[in-house]
Amino acid sequence: MKITSITVQVRDKDRVNVSVDGKYRLSLDFTQLLDLGIKLGNEYTEEEMLKLEEESQYGKLYGRALEYSLMRPHSQREVRDYLYRKTRDSRTKEGLVRKGVAPQLTDRVFERLVTKGYVDDEKFARFWIENRNLRKGSSMRKLSAELGAKGVERTIIEKLLGETERDDATELEKIIEKKRSRYPDEQKFMMYLARQGFSYDDIKSALNKED
Repeated sequence: MKITSITVQVRDKDRVNVSVDGKYRLSLDFTQLLDLGIKLGNEYTEEEMLKLEEESQYGKLYGRALEYSLMRPHSQREVRDYLYRKTRDSRTKEGLVRKGVAPQLTDRVFERLVTKGYVDDEKFARFWIENRNLRKGSSMRKLSAELGAKGVERTIIEKLLGETERDDATELEKIIEKKRSRYPDEQKFMMYLARQGFSYDDIKSALNKED
């Protein structure tokens, strides 16, 4: 089997289509093309071509996972969940079954993302604490619960919550200012604030200060 054509893709200029014996066989990004030493005229066995197809699939998956990770910081659990979904079979618009990727490929992608620093629970937790409900307000307890649900370790959560300049008193004032008009009943308003993770004493103090 001989490589007879290597052409840049029309839709993605960072990838090339590789043809074998005159027929399209797989696509690779330029880095893979160089790392694998693929050139016109190279000859491969069928077993070797299957390994190259696996590398092609790995490259596509890494590109998608990298794009997902760069949209905003994600926790390791979120990225693992994203990659797990890629292992499941799906259907195309035409109703055909698209096979999921092999789990070992998702493991490789995840490990590379972590090694490159694109997936980091401490960076993610810091982003979450600094930006979550910044204008609307969010209690420390609620932030802690959300990060725990995202799979962040308790030691990281406690460390970063201890370092943040956010505090419940200020966050509570934000919510009271934003939500007060929706709750004319004082008791119901207090119950709402308690559900947001604030303590009864802080709620009473903030409402008394408002009055």
